[in-house]
Amino acid sequence: MTKPIKTGGEIDSYCTKCKMILNHRIIAMVGTMPVRVECSTCASHHNYRPRLPGEKAVKERGVTQAKPRAASTGRPAGGVRAAAVRAEEARVSRERLWEKATSGKTPAEFRAYRVTETFSEGDLVRHSKFGDGVVTRILDTKKVEILFREEPKTLAQGLD
Repeated sequence: MTKPIKTGGEIDSYCTKCKMILNHRIIAMVGTMPVRVECSTCASHHNYRPRLPGEKAVKERGVTQAKPRAASTGRPAGGVRAAAVRAEEARVSRERLWEKATSGKTPAEFRAYRVTETFSEGDLVRHSKFGDGVVTRILDTKKVEILFREEPKTLAQGLD
């Protein structure tokens, strides 16, 4: 006998953050269908997804089941792990770029960040919250992208 589906109960769902079907807690329902769930693994909240992306529901003897995926998904081999490796490589690359731009510079070479200032590519900036950074792109007259040690940030510039 299966347990009835109810708010606060558990159900398997595709987690949009973990990229796998995992155990979730139901946090919202419409009628008898769960619509919002919380992942028991990563604690993210998202819509209920009973199947992997790309799978289609198949009705068999009145019961809806997930249709098996084709062998080729159009994604590179490795899936989530490969994406995690690529993300880590991008992070390391950004950190190396930041280190190259800021290493050996004296504090006098950094400009204090203020929204009223206007920056150029390559300018060294000292932000009160994010620390030292380097201007990597001018997005428009009012926005600039600055690479800080942790991550790049889009910040305002030239505001009066």
